[in-house]
This record gives sequence, C-alpha cells and structure tokens, in this order.
Amino acid sequence: MSEQSTALPVTRRESAGSRSARRLRREGIVLGTVYGGTKDPISFQIDARTLRNALAQGGAVIDLQIDGGSAEPVVLKERVRHPVTGDTMHVDLIRVDLKKPIQAQVTLELIDVEESDVRLGGVLDNPIREVTVEALPNNVPDVITHSIAALKLGGNVTLSEVVAPEGTTILGDLDQTIATIRASRSMAAADGEIELETEVVGEGAPAAEGDADASADAEAPAGDSE
Repeated sequence: MSEQSTALPVTRRESAGSRSARRLRREGIVLGTVYGGTKDPISFQIDARTLRNALAQGGAVIDLQIDGGSAEPVVLKERVRHPVTGDTMHVDLIRVDLKKPIQAQVTLELIDVEESDVRLGGVLDNPIREVTVEALPNNVPDVITHSIAALKLGGNVTLSEVVAPEGTTILGDLDQTIATIRASRSMAAADGEIELETEVVGEGAPAAEGDADASADAEAPAGDSE
C-alpha cells in the first residue's frame, strides 16, 4: 500500500436502478464510483461506517481494494450528502499517480482568534473555509492553518499571506480576503453614544459665549447709549 494512505475495501456493484440504490442506502450502504487513469469507471458499494472511519483517519490518498484485489491509490473527488441528515449517499473517487501532482480542496483553519481584536468585541468574518492546492497526492495536507493573532479591527487577511506546507502550492486569487474583523453592534452603538455626547458638549459652548456677550451688553454704562 502507498505511504500515508488508508485502506478501503469495497465490493463491485452492477447498476440495478434507483429502487435498489434506495434500498441499499436504507441498509447503511454507500454507493460509489471510481474513475480516471487508463481504466474504465467501476461502481462499488461499501458499508457507511467503514467509509466514515476510513475518511476520518486523514490523509488524502486512499488505497482502494475492490473485491479483495490489489490496492490502487485514489483520492476523494466528491461526496454527496443527504440534504436533511447529512449522511453520505455517494462518493466519487479518482485514480491517481503518486508521482504526479493533483489539485485538491483543503480545509483552511484560522488559529489564535482570541488573540486578535475579537477579544475586544470585534466580529470575525471568515468567508473562505477551503482552498485549492496542488501537490503530489501524498503531500496534500489535511488542513492548512493561519494565525490571525495580529489582526486588528477593520483589518483583513488575504490568501497571499497564508503559508502553504512544503511541497504544496495554493491556487486561486491570492488577493481574495479570507478574514476580516468588523465592529459589533454593541461597539457601533457605543461609538454613536460618544459622538452624541460630543455634539451636545460642542453645542453648549457657543450658547455660553452668546450668554456672556448678552450679559456684557446688559452691564454696559448707560452713557454709551446717548
């Protein structure tokens, strides 16, 4: 088996229609297809728990074993989940050459969040949760982390600032914002109250000056009016 891979024994399945597929899924079976390389696509079935455990072990490369045959390296291309339960219904696997780079989706995880201005009440916007990388199959990381400890209120982080593991290249728009910290409603409300207080104090000053002038006029000598 390939280095840093997970074994996945499956059973070949001949297409038998949607009714059969629904029955198998009710019995806890996940359907799948493997394709790519120089071989024809093959449909298979596997126990949902076995599949879940294999995918949870980490590592991009899976050693697929059909009906007890020789293992071949594959990667998960797509997983279809049930819209309500979230259970896996179907998986697409693609054969890979361990000596040739592939492109894959990898989770992007922000760390040191509580050390940023989030601790002051700011709200973190994290629109990007996955990034596309290119690497040899065994070099594709499970997750890429990026520290935002120095991120200030109103600041942002772009994809270009994320450092990929050795042997991995991050693809896509490097100017894309992956994180920003904005003021929360409570912070905005507090700023509004401060502005209001400033305006009230500022409006009082001219009035006081005008009152002082009026007092001066009232105290002027009567002879000046002649």
